[in-house]
Order: sequence, then C-alpha cells, then structure tokens
Amino acid sequence: MKVGILSDSHYKSDYTKEVINLLKENQAEYLIHAGDLCKEENLKHLEKSGLTYVCVFGNNDFSLIELSSKYNIKQEPYYFKIKDISFKLMHLPFYLTGDTDIVIYGHTHIFETDYKNGTLFLNPGEVCAREKPFVECILLDINENEYIIHYYSKDINENKFLKEEIKYERK
Repeated sequence: MKVGILSDSHYKSDYTKEVINLLKENQAEYLIHAGDLCKEENLKHLEKSGLTYVCVFGNNDFSLIELSSKYNIKQEPYYFKIKDISFKLMHLPFYLTGDTDIVIYGHTHIFETDYKNGTLFLNPGEVCAREKPFVECILLDINENEYIIHYYSKDINENKFLKEEIKYERK
C-alpha cells in the first residue's frame, strides 16, 4: 500500500498540485494532508486527484472551517484506518503518543521520521517552501514486514525532485 503524505501547503497551490502529481506518478493510492492548507484551492487539488484523501485543520485554516462538510477535512487528532493499519493525523505535534501504528503531523515544516515501540512517526516537511527553499513530501510504502519512506524534496530553483529512502522493519 502506498500513501502520499504532505503538509503545510499554505498559499502555494502550484506546489501542492506539483506534489500531488509527483505522488500519483509514483503510484500513491491515498493522500494524507497534515494541515495548513490555508485556501480552498489546495483542497480542490486533493479532491481532483481522484485518490481517497483525508486532511486535518491546521492552525492557519480557520477560513476553511465552513468547508469541512464539502471536503474531507477533520479536527485533530483524527484517528482512522486504511486496510488494517491505524493512523493518527494531526497538524500540531501535541498528541505524539504511540497509540496507533502510524502518527502523522505537520506544523514544524521539518521532515522527521522515527520508529519506536511499534509506532512510525512522520512529518513530511513543508510543501510551501517557506522556512527553506525546498518543496517536500513523503510517499510511504507499507509492506507486510517493513515501512519504506520515500522522502522527496525539490529546490524551488530546480526542476527535479531528489529522493531519499528510509526503511524500518515492522515489529
């Protein structure tokens, strides 16, 4: 199963669209956005992807609250399952407890990954390239015995995404 993960689009809808296209080109089956979408156009990109998606409100998403019934945008922390894998999705990293298989968060604009006590913690970094000149996202490949994190980053002055791969044996 392949899950595309992004966060902190802010007002960079062109970058959001580019990241979603990259994830789809790499066979993402689902999309997860960890908040700070900031404008409806970013929600439209998720919807137009044709993939099943979910997202949570970030601390800059107050203007989107009235759109929660139109788009699949939830309050944090949001618990859900894809197949037999349990997820906890949030924007603010306030609920970083290992009570699910995978914990996804945003807000810090910093790519992070850790696997401890049977829980995978992921922050995909930032789509918006606000804190650094890089557009970032993750493609998470979930296999029976391992998690493979494909971390993509692209300098805003370049055309090509770079890819780094991190593997964890599932316990």
